[in-house]
Amino acid sequence: MMIAKYRKILDVFVLAISIQIITAGPLKGDSFTLTTAGIREIQAAMEAGALTAEKLVELSIARIEAYDQTGPEIKSILSLSEKALETARALDKEYRLSGPRSPLHGIPVLAKDVFDTNDMPTTGGYSPLKHVIPDRDSTIVARLRKAGAIILAKANQSDWYTRPEMLASSTLGGNTKNPFALDRTPGWSSSGTSGGLAARFGTVGLGSETGFSIRTPTSDGNLYGLSTTSGLISRAGQMWSYVTGERGGPMARSVYDVCATLDAIAGFDSEDLWTANSLGKMPLEPYISFIDSNGLAGARVGVLSEAWDFTPIDEQVIELAKNSIKVFEENGAYVFDPVALGINLPGYLGSNPSPSRFERIAAINQYLTRQGPSYPYKTAEELLLQHIDLPIRDSDIELMKNPIDLDRDLAYRATLRGKETLRQMVIDLIDRYDLDALIYPHKLYGPLKLGPRNDPERQYTPNQLSPVTGLPAFIVPMGFTEDGLPVGLEILGRPWSEPTLIKLASGFEAATDNVMVPMATPALPGETFSY
Repeated sequence: MMIAKYRKILDVFVLAISIQIITAGPLKGDSFTLTTAGIREIQAAMEAGALTAEKLVELSIARIEAYDQTGPEIKSILSLSEKALETARALDKEYRLSGPRSPLHGIPVLAKDVFDTNDMPTTGGYSPLKHVIPDRDSTIVARLRKAGAIILAKANQSDWYTRPEMLASSTLGGNTKNPFALDRTPGWSSSGTSGGLAARFGTVGLGSETGFSIRTPTSDGNLYGLSTTSGLISRAGQMWSYVTGERGGPMARSVYDVCATLDAIAGFDSEDLWTANSLGKMPLEPYISFIDSNGLAGARVGVLSEAWDFTPIDEQVIELAKNSIKVFEENGAYVFDPVALGINLPGYLGSNPSPSRFERIAAINQYLTRQGPSYPYKTAEELLLQHIDLPIRDSDIELMKNPIDLDRDLAYRATLRGKETLRQMVIDLIDRYDLDALIYPHKLYGPLKLGPRNDPERQYTPNQLSPVTGLPAFIVPMGFTEDGLPVGLEILGRPWSEPTLIKLASGFEAATDNVMVPMATPALPGETFSY
């Protein structure tokens, strides 16, 4: 009787302890390291009570103060939110009362400075807009805030409205340095987002792409990034050039972080009716649900032959690409190598480039119409031609002097036909082999050296297959050359195949360990702790 009584008391005690452990969150003995933490690690530490959004913002700001304008002088940040700590404290209070809004609750975001923010200037790196703060957030910034994210800073970029002498620089912020190689650029117009994420100034970032400025900065920054199917993400409140193809998208240091951001920003927006193309095309489940550590098993991928025809070429990058393709094979994928479009792809893209060269002034004027009555510029002419001391693009001046009738211009129509023809050729190739995706090195060289844009050593032929066709492409890190230069692999799919690309990218991520912390921006005191 006595033994049975004690056994019953012991069972109740064990049950009580079990409930306490479950409700208290992770067990003691876990650790947190800011330079390697992603959203899941941050949320685990928050759930355990070991980290707050306020503390996370403080740590991020400390890194920016230590490394952005001092030390290695990464120069990735154009403006820092004065409300970030206040917002973080409010989110912490909300967390204690009702829990997180989403996986992005309290997560610091670096936004390329083309996305309107109502609490910081939005400049496109263009010095005349240095103090101009829009009245409204862009759609995707508003959606991030609604999900609980903190827009910590606006990132430097290549100038949206001028062509400075220096490669990938802005008239407002100059050049962003690549944290992995301080004499190199971390990509083109999303260079600040790339450099800032690589330096661990924020957890996730927003890039935008007319031609290659999500994919190349992702590759150059040792990151994961997704250029989605054109029409999946709203461009309302975003500086843009490419009405029929401009894309904004997520960049981060893991597939999960990219997908959690995508879940917050994707979908129809009545302010950008191009997103009507996405209706009925998005998955019913969240994008994070397609993450699969065994995602390469049974996949069918084709190695695109023409992707190896671009220049310049670094043999070390070729070797890294071949090794990355082997990762697919070694983890259960069926690899068809090569598969070919049967065209001179660099030549085709050169003779049939992005329609943005016709659409850019119309896009600029549309962006300006969204601004409030206090905005200092009403038209592209006012924005650009009032600053003749700056290197305004000759092509913009020509379009303003001789406007194009987008409804009837024959050259523009031919460009649109060429775009659709190439898109269909890619889809047909994927269908011919019943592939899940095409894979290839995003480019065949590492980050370009900083310096004058017209120098011979900075000339290159970019692969703009994804932006011209509007097809989705996921960049994953292949690793580093012997000189420590990061490079990425591109995974391109059918329209609206983001779930498939996520499965492949996460399978590749699980089979590799290619993300590193730059030596130029090491951990600071207080960034690592146990709990």
